[in-house]
Parts: sequence; C-alpha cells; structure tokens
Amino acid sequence: MIDEQTEPQGELTIRTVAMPADTNPAGDIFGGWVMSQMDIAGSIAAHMRVQGRVATIAVEAMKFISPVKVGDVLCVYTRVERVGTTSIVIAMEAWARRHRLPHRVKVTEARFIYVAIDDNGNKRAIPPA
Repeated sequence: MIDEQTEPQGELTIRTVAMPADTNPAGDIFGGWVMSQMDIAGSIAAHMRVQGRVATIAVEAMKFISPVKVGDVLCVYTRVERVGTTSIVIAMEAWARRHRLPHRVKVTEARFIYVAIDDNGNKRAIPPA
C-alpha cells in the first residue's frame, strides 16, 4: 500500500538537521535518533496541553516509512489525539526535507502516550481544555 498523504497532519513542533554523527554503518540516520526527536516534540505538545510536567509512558504504532539521510531537515508534526484523566496521547508524523529543499517526504509516524505528573513525579489530573 502506497501512502498517498502529501501534507503533514498536525502542528510543526520541532525542526532539526540530521548530522553525520547520527548515522548507522549504512549511512542512514539511526531510527533511535528519529524516535528521540519525536519524543521531544511529543513532550512539548503534551506539556502545553496538560499545563505542566509529563513523562513518556508508552510508544504505540511506531512505523518507519522511509530512511532519513544526512543533511535532511527532520520536521516533526504533533496533534493531541486523546486526553484522559491523567494521560494524553500525541499522534506524530516526521517528515524530511531532502537536501533542505521544499519537497517533503513522510519518514515516520507514531503515537506516544504521556502521563501528567506533579513536582514529586506522581500522577496528577489533567485540567480541562
């Protein structure tokens, strides 16, 4: 099945350049580096919605679609998918701008779950929107 999506869904939350130090022996960017960028973006989106600290508790449905190359600009888009009593699900898409040109290609999609925590690291209720 070919992904026909041509535009990112969600809000641009972070943008960063893939560097040579982040590559595997084949010259592609490590999936773990992409995942960490997505976790940073997701925690920013979750923090804004819950109005405070969050902790990552799960990663669901992570799908790597296309490799990220050195020099690509990785753009992570986020959207709040669901808000529970203490947890929040952030849907994310990572898109790469190849050679820093305007054309984008979707490289990864995932859902991360965060829990709202207080200053002592305990779960806390998420305030209404």
